[in-house]
Amino acid sequence: MRSDANIAGPMADPVPGPRPADSDPVPVPPAPGNAVSRETPHPMPRPEETRVVVVANQKGGVGKTTTTVNLAASLALHGNRVLVIDLDPQGNASTALGIDHHAEVPSIYDVLVDNRQLSEVVQPVRDVEGLFCAPATIDLAGAEIELVSLVARESRLDRAIKAYEQPLDYILIDCPPSLGLLTVNALVAGAEVLIPIQCEYYALEGLGQLLRNVELVRGHLNPKLHVSTILLTMYDGRTRLASQVAEEVRSHFGKEVLRTSIPRSVRISEAPSYGQTVLTYDPGSSGALSYMEAAREMALRGVGIHYEPGTAAHLVGQQQQQDQHSMSEGLQ
Repeated sequence: MRSDANIAGPMADPVPGPRPADSDPVPVPPAPGNAVSRETPHPMPRPEETRVVVVANQKGGVGKTTTTVNLAASLALHGNRVLVIDLDPQGNASTALGIDHHAEVPSIYDVLVDNRQLSEVVQPVRDVEGLFCAPATIDLAGAEIELVSLVARESRLDRAIKAYEQPLDYILIDCPPSLGLLTVNALVAGAEVLIPIQCEYYALEGLGQLLRNVELVRGHLNPKLHVSTILLTMYDGRTRLASQVAEEVRSHFGKEVLRTSIPRSVRISEAPSYGQTVLTYDPGSSGALSYMEAAREMALRGVGIHYEPGTAAHLVGQQQQQDQHSMSEGLQ
């Protein structure tokens, strides 16, 4: 699947009209209740091919869903077309994007178990043009068991994504806090893995198993899979612990760690209760600015452009150069 604005799929585009060219003015998040866009001097480049990014960490409470929806909103607000696939039975990503996901709603469960077309379950996000969501329902809780007996159980999501013909720049897959069949489906479907790591005690605990699973999937099912991005979340600059954890993460992961980190923010926590991302709930907050900067850094890395941090970002430490092999060995 290529990121081509001229591709026409069988499903009517939920947001019709051409995508903005790279030279067009780039919108920034509107204030709540205000639909007027402003221009930003820091546009995000669009990738030549659709980037499929798996947001995974089997440790709960590290900010996987928050990171998925806010990075997706940031990219969409800068002219990209982004699809969020909610693979967590709790459906928190669907909630944060204001997508209805009660039991009767067509969802990603129907795609995985009943071979439904992905285009039949994707819904546009109301507040952000160019952002779409494939919701999760409670039915997904039983999918792990139901998938066991199905043919090609590890690659069902991959086949669904490849059959989706609408033009997209990014697909972000929000994984459950486990390493079961749902996460394996995501790893087989994706090319990149983004791991959010919270700046708290035991931050690196259990990551060795995740990295080993990535290596196994790459070796047997998906040779293009790699860990491309590590994002530090819940950073509290007032504590020495946060700085120590950030330093430890950088020593293990090196250049994969984004220079931008996400601070602890009340606004980030409040936004999902209003069915919004922090980008639309409070675009001027530190959390919104940090996610916007993290998305910009991620976008620039994807097209091989050197990242120059902006003034809005919260930066931690200096990058260290290590390859991915030493990264995984350091956590074993």
